[in-house]
Amino acid sequence: MKTYFHLHLISDSTGETLNTVARAAVAHYDEFRPIEHTYALVRTAKQLNRVLQDIEDTPGIVLFTLVDAELRTALESHCRRLELPYISILDPVVAALASYLNAESHPRIGGQHTLDAEYFKRIEALNYTMAHDDGQQSHDLAGADVILLGVSRTSKTPTSIYLANRGIKAANVPIVPGAPLPSDMDKLGRPLVVALVATAERIAQIRRNRLLSLNDTGNTRYVDREAIAEELVFTRKLCARHNWPIIDVTRRSIEETAAAVMNLYSQRQHARARP
Repeated sequence: MKTYFHLHLISDSTGETLNTVARAAVAHYDEFRPIEHTYALVRTAKQLNRVLQDIEDTPGIVLFTLVDAELRTALESHCRRLELPYISILDPVVAALASYLNAESHPRIGGQHTLDAEYFKRIEALNYTMAHDDGQQSHDLAGADVILLGVSRTSKTPTSIYLANRGIKAANVPIVPGAPLPSDMDKLGRPLVVALVATAERIAQIRRNRLLSLNDTGNTRYVDREAIAEELVFTRKLCARHNWPIIDVTRRSIEETAAAVMNLYSQRQHARARP
């Protein structure tokens, strides 16, 4: 049985930072489950008043990122009156930077989401990834940063999209029994090719659920564990032949898989940069 508690996340921007930090922290307390109240783009007193009323109705821990001094003071005063814990999660990091850099901070609302070159790089990567999903436009793989290989249901597409949101052009190519890979796969010099695998049992389970969602129960070989095991053996032999790295995604989240890919990509970039 989980013990529930209210968690209020208040931001004058998208709230992405708050959500990431909060979930990472709550993961340390497995026996507790937060009821999240997320308030994004809180930039006026009227918007904040609605938040304060909600906090009073459902008391809990308050985490926030607010640049406006008046809004911040009002929130902190309200929490003190209700005797609720409140934390401005960026304060320790900003203070450490101020001390180390010997500089005064100049905060801007949503400053991390500016439309700069890095932003447009992510948009370009996302467009490329969507156009090269599941083996599409296989003639144009030389423009990829990363190519993900794998049999059906190894999380290639969501991992590719996650990588694209980090500015990495990620194409993904399915490994289908009896179907050849794109002819120039073994000649590509620029992209990092990575294969995703999982246990036959895990893939069979996901494939069964997929067929049930489509009301399709006729493709028995697609969910047969022995057939899937053969697909995985073929994948491993293929990667050994080309010296392509393999990541087992059986117990990995999409975020963890993408992090492993990014580590491989970073190591490769550093190795190529060495004289």
